[in-house]
Amino acid sequence: MNAPTSRSTGEPWVVLGPVTRPVRLRLREVWEARGLIYTLAWRRINVRYKQTLAGSAWMVLQPLLTTGIFTALFGRWMQVPTGGIPYPVFALSGLVLWTYFVAVVNLTTMSLVHHYQLITRVYFPRLVLPLSLTISELVDMTVVLIVLAAAMLLEGVTPGPLFPLFPVFVLMAAAGALGIGLWLGALNVQYRDVSNALPFLVQVMLFATPIAYPAELVPANLRMVYALNPMTGTIEGFRWVLFAAGPFPGGVIGVSALSATAILVSGLYFFRAREDRFADII
Repeated sequence: MNAPTSRSTGEPWVVLGPVTRPVRLRLREVWEARGLIYTLAWRRINVRYKQTLAGSAWMVLQPLLTTGIFTALFGRWMQVPTGGIPYPVFALSGLVLWTYFVAVVNLTTMSLVHHYQLITRVYFPRLVLPLSLTISELVDMTVVLIVLAAAMLLEGVTPGPLFPLFPVFVLMAAAGALGIGLWLGALNVQYRDVSNALPFLVQVMLFATPIAYPAELVPANLRMVYALNPMTGTIEGFRWVLFAAGPFPGGVIGVSALSATAILVSGLYFFRAREDRFADII
């Protein structure tokens, strides 16, 4: 098919359009801004703990109250099987990583909107904001982990020999949370009702994650679909290295790890593709 030509000159038309360029992650740029990531993370930790009356008690209260509710409902009334693990320890072990996951998703989703003054005044890799929040929340997770250790001591539960591997599952939780936060944070810049839908999404994921119950209660033919939730294999793997109870959930962990990786990589590309418009839209 011949290109259209001008009637007056007979020369072919030149059609101008937007230049499309492949999206690049530019991770080296983020690495060079690691000092800013550290500064923002440390600033949030200082502000959070210095400007509260009870300090870390607020970080502990939510998982403890949730554990109490789950123990009364699922442990005593429904008598959910836990493989011989005392139910309060079982529930709290799931809430350690879940509390961290939810905090990172909530904070990274709102990170761009809450820091709009910084974004509109100076350039820096916008990934710095969600990354700094993901790192700073590790402090709160460590506090809850200490509470779990105390609960295990009171219940006479001894950690398994593979317990030192638990940071692997912390990384899985961080990858899944950061990936979801990047997707929702980029969308929230333009569609502010994303923040309104977020609590509902978190509630749905809470009951679609093996926190109050073990993954073995899910039918075997649906278990791999269930494992597409990145927190399924994360919590199951964390419990396995913590208690060394039951068979190794390798299939569930593998599917959840692939899901968390896919969410993180796609979230990075989606975030980077929209990054240049954040300052104009926000």
